Amino acid sequence: MAKVHFVGAGPGEPELITFKGYQLLKSADCVIYAGSLVNPELLNYCSSDCQLFNSATMNLTEIIDEMERGVKANKEVVRLQTGDFSIYGSIREQIEELKKRKIEFTCTPGVSSFLGAASSLGVEYTVPEISQSVIITRMAGRTPVPERESLRSFAQHQTSMVIFLSIQGIERVVEELLAGGYQMKTPVAVIYKATWPEEKKIYGTLENITKKIEETDITKTALIMVGDFLGNEFYYSKLYDASFAHEYRNEKSDE
Repeated sequence: MAKVHFVGAGPGEPELITFKGYQLLKSADCVIYAGSLVNPELLNYCSSDCQLFNSATMNLTEIIDEMERGVKANKEVVRLQTGDFSIYGSIREQIEELKKRKIEFTCTPGVSSFLGAASSLGVEYTVPEISQSVIITRMAGRTPVPERESLRSFAQHQTSMVIFLSIQGIERVVEELLAGGYQMKTPVAVIYKATWPEEKKIYGTLENITKKIEETDITKTALIMVGDFLGNEFYYSKLYDASFAHEYRNEKSDE
């Protein structure tokens, strides 16, 4: 019996899809892709007779109907979603509808844009003694955010933060972060379309990032990265410290 295969497309660069995701695309009979976000070059991996549907023009019922038609015709259906679908991927509602119709599915993870962004910047979110936690969140918009998850409340931790879907409200984002406890000099990086050819990187601090963004044409498809992990202060980890013994390495003495 054919199935629906949810596949994370990666952050944008076509080669950053997983090998398993690539194989599923290559063998798919039908692909429903998020056209407003997925790099169209990924569709070049599909066969010439594969049916392609852009979900940007479809509602949820239409998407599920097309999945059902494909599976009933014994076609392997790929639902190609941007980044990794576990973060702001709207996968839950699709899975619940498939379950109602008793349609089998698989899930193949992808590389999230917040990981692609860190790679593009050459940074580590979890710098020893600086930050050991990462908060992934968004500002409330047409989709509300629970009050207990407000930017202001998260900012109290002053840890590494990645803010999705909020660049259009950068001024409000900065206000909330400052009100929550971050300092004006806290480093900020905004990365537009991480790993795409048209990628842009804007560096600053909470003091000046709003002005810098206002001077660009960036209004969507960008991540806001905030925290001292972007700063110049850092400490080496214990993992490779010669004086730190663990299961695989004995302590080395200077004597």
